[in-house]
Amino acid sequence: MSKRADVWGLVLAGGKSRRMGRDKALLVRDGETQLARAVALLQRHVSRVFVSTRADQAADEERGKFEQIVDRYDNLGPMAGILSAMDKNADVAWLVVACDLPNIDDDTITGLLDRHAEANPFTAYVSSYDSLPEPLCAIYGVGSRSLVDDFVAEGIHCPRKMLIRSDTALLEQPHADALDNINTPEDLAGSTIGIAQ
Repeated sequence: MSKRADVWGLVLAGGKSRRMGRDKALLVRDGETQLARAVALLQRHVSRVFVSTRADQAADEERGKFEQIVDRYDNLGPMAGILSAMDKNADVAWLVVACDLPNIDDDTITGLLDRHAEANPFTAYVSSYDSLPEPLCAIYGVGSRSLVDDFVAEGIHCPRKMLIRSDTALLEQPHADALDNINTPEDLAGSTIGIAQ
């Protein structure tokens, strides 16, 4: 499998996991954290992968195993990590994946990479549940920084709203449950994927 040098990977792991009540990045499946699984997945497809983290998480033992990009922005949610990645390198596209997607697989990543077109600022899957873009498994193209900056200047920090209001290339998911996430203890209890309780 060849790796894309013009796309870098970013695993978003800087959330506060308030609804879960514990760090979602550290949930374990088959002896491996969700964070490690997400990093390994992206490493199979792109030349460099970083973990997005808050400053107070940077010394965390698990996050410390990987190259990190520490958030440079406050109170922007996932956009803090995405903007910080764009600050790191504006000359590559960023394949952004949340750390709480236990079903995400190689087909899902390959589908994004194969169908990403430079003509579109963003490439994303359509949600299996509400037909809206899935912004936390998406490619943020090389030319998208100015567009993101404009949205933030308007007070729009939600990446989904940004994708909705842009010329986003929208794709059908190869597997309907690939982007199901685990946000709460109830989600975890109802999961059939073997994440440790």
